[in-house]
Amino acid sequence: MPLRMMICASTLALTVAAPALAREQINIVGSSTVFPFSTAVAERFGKSTDFPTPVVESTGSGGGLKLFCAGVGLDTPDITNASRRIKASEVALCAENGVDEIVEAKIGFDGIVLANSVEAEQMELTLRDIFLALAKDIPNADGTTQPNPYMTWDQVNASLPAIKIEVLGPPPTSGTRDAFAELAMEGGCKTFDWVKALKSSDKSAYKTLCHTVREDGGYIEAGENDNLIVQKLAANADALGIFGYSFLEQNSDVVQGSLVNGVAPEFEEIASGNYPIARSLYFYVKSAHVGQVPGLEEFLQEFTAEDTWGDDGYLADKGLIPLPEDERSEIGQSVRALTPMNM
Repeated sequence: MPLRMMICASTLALTVAAPALAREQINIVGSSTVFPFSTAVAERFGKSTDFPTPVVESTGSGGGLKLFCAGVGLDTPDITNASRRIKASEVALCAENGVDEIVEAKIGFDGIVLANSVEAEQMELTLRDIFLALAKDIPNADGTTQPNPYMTWDQVNASLPAIKIEVLGPPPTSGTRDAFAELAMEGGCKTFDWVKALKSSDKSAYKTLCHTVREDGGYIEAGENDNLIVQKLAANADALGIFGYSFLEQNSDVVQGSLVNGVAPEFEEIASGNYPIARSLYFYVKSAHVGQVPGLEEFLQEFTAEDTWGDDGYLADKGLIPLPEDERSEIGQSVRALTPMNM
């Protein structure tokens, strides 16, 4: 074959081979809480369109955002799920690595539950009970602190059962852990007057006291797998576990939710804002990947369709607490238009 024809043939081969380097499936990482909702949408999307089913991985909110913010390119995720809002430091990390246009989608609400086996007594806890049971250090009346001395629930509150404090929960990389620290731990911590005042005078000391979880066995990090926590609760009637409401609903034959400040972790109570440990759920999209990964815009349309995230959508059947209709409409339009987020 003449040299010119060989070069042309070689060029043609490279041209034909190039598409094989592209990624055909949407890549989603992030929150274990959002994982079942994202998976449900991915599966529906794969069945109802000509696009491949997206790959969804449960890495935790912090872990997912770290992967997402690592850079732009098909070796990085297109979407990351989060059970808390992205932090300013994470937005800065994204920008440093060239991820400078991010679409934010708040998808609904979730309650964080403290659950135990249905074979055990249902717990009725206050936010103060939760803080005193799980904090590394606890406040004294004189404005000092001491290492947590409480080993059983009745030592925290005489009305609670005389069983060992043993709570299975997520690691620091989890958005559930972040939200639990802010809503439950801090909520109980600031019931002490001098601690509440500390927030104004020394915010760092306040956060350290209120958010730091004990490390002496009362709190046990159980990884990002909420289903594993459910299994452990079924095997140990004395233990409690921390996870999202959707896992409680899906496993109500095995576990029951504790009342918190007298309110049960139920759909209506979370939706109304009565349940004190409730948070918003999100996903984030890398705008630079739109047009590079097939089906990304169509996936966003599927996720923000009324039949998906609406009051009667299939995600509500899986435990997602829908946003109010007007907020849902506004966010849906913003996501479909790929409007960059503002902090």
